[in-house]
Amino acid sequence: MNYGILALIPPLVVIVLAIKMRTSFEPLLIGCLVGFVIIGVHEKTNFFTGFVNSIMKVIGDPSQSGSVWVILVCGLYGSLIGLMIRSGGTFKFGDWALTRIKTKKGALMATWVLGLLIFLDDYLSALTVGLSMRKITDAFKVPREKLAYIVNTTAAPWCVIAPISTWTIFIGSILETSHVAAPGKGLATYWKMIPYVSYGYISVLLIPLFIYGILPWFGKLKKAKLRAEKTGQLTATEFSMTSTINVTPLNAKKPSKIIYFVLPIAVLLAATIFFDIDALKGVMVAVAFTFIYYLVIKLGTFQQLSETMFGGFNSMIYALAILMMSYVLKDVNDKMGLTQYVLNAVSPYVSRQMLPVIVFASLSVIAVTTGSSWGLYAVAIPLVVPLAIHLHSNVLLNCGAVISAGVFGANACLYSDATVLTAQSTECNNVDHGLSQLPYAFIAFGLSAVAYVILGYGG
Repeated sequence: MNYGILALIPPLVVIVLAIKMRTSFEPLLIGCLVGFVIIGVHEKTNFFTGFVNSIMKVIGDPSQSGSVWVILVCGLYGSLIGLMIRSGGTFKFGDWALTRIKTKKGALMATWVLGLLIFLDDYLSALTVGLSMRKITDAFKVPREKLAYIVNTTAAPWCVIAPISTWTIFIGSILETSHVAAPGKGLATYWKMIPYVSYGYISVLLIPLFIYGILPWFGKLKKAKLRAEKTGQLTATEFSMTSTINVTPLNAKKPSKIIYFVLPIAVLLAATIFFDIDALKGVMVAVAFTFIYYLVIKLGTFQQLSETMFGGFNSMIYALAILMMSYVLKDVNDKMGLTQYVLNAVSPYVSRQMLPVIVFASLSVIAVTTGSSWGLYAVAIPLVVPLAIHLHSNVLLNCGAVISAGVFGANACLYSDATVLTAQSTECNNVDHGLSQLPYAFIAFGLSAVAYVILGYGG
């Protein structure tokens, strides 16, 4: 059933309440309930039953973009992070890097470069880069909001323009089911589409321009910079999103070494690649290896390592609760036909040349209001492809615009998985992080929109 403009109400409720309450879970919960009340009134059903059924549907989704996969991946990343922190290797890596990084700009550029090197998965990038660079940027009084901006804007945007990542493989499969690519040629077709993912290039390349002062810091990030320099306060509000990870050494008598941090990360990357860029299998292998490795070298007892592994998983619970509720919001939006409503509303007024920028702009609104990127791709690409064919517009260009919209949403949404996990790894309130980087995301959005106008008329 198409609810028309009423479909905009739930995500708008979430955004307004998130800004007002400076939190994410409660606004998401309220927005979802509002959506199910509207559905219940229109369909004459019990709204609470619909809400509970949606939760059960979300929790039971085992697909590679579903909640079970996300819970396992994020939770196990938390386990791996917990083990590496208690090994002392993470802090030793920070000490090593501090002897080589001499300036604030150097610390920020190192964050950017590390984000570029970890391109296989945005979760891996956001969690690893934030965790490993936090101590280094703290030493130069870099506000956490600025660290979070660089980490977040180098994660998902870089994953969609890297030749191979969890994003490119997932989208490649959608291109096959949408008949844009031949069976088995989804990834190869995606490679042809990479030049059209404008937001990815622009957002990533803007970062060094701000770091080196070619473009000036402004807004909340400038205020955060002044606050950190004058008061030493690195966060605007206290970080209290989740239970904290135990940071006490597993074995105080055993000197920490960088290898305790570097080797598990290397195994994680190698295993992820070996299993055809499967983040879940990769992190499972990495956690198992790290547990056994630390046990063999007597870095900790079996009980210590087990407690640390579960403690790390537990540290992700609140972040996962936010992500699960955002999935319920997506389900609400799907039931109310939000994506179809927006596309149908704009399509009668679109020319062949303007279709790419209209697709980018309209789907960006959906991505920001729902916090969904992969879900957006699964729904929007099959709708955009026939529209592009009908208007004789470049199909790959328009698909690239869809991808850009999803990545913009990952950066700009206050409760997207990218925002939540970046806030987790940098220990920065996710609303502070989201609001401070929003103007920078909009700069990349504006430049990308101009690029799509030029590409639309040029192609």
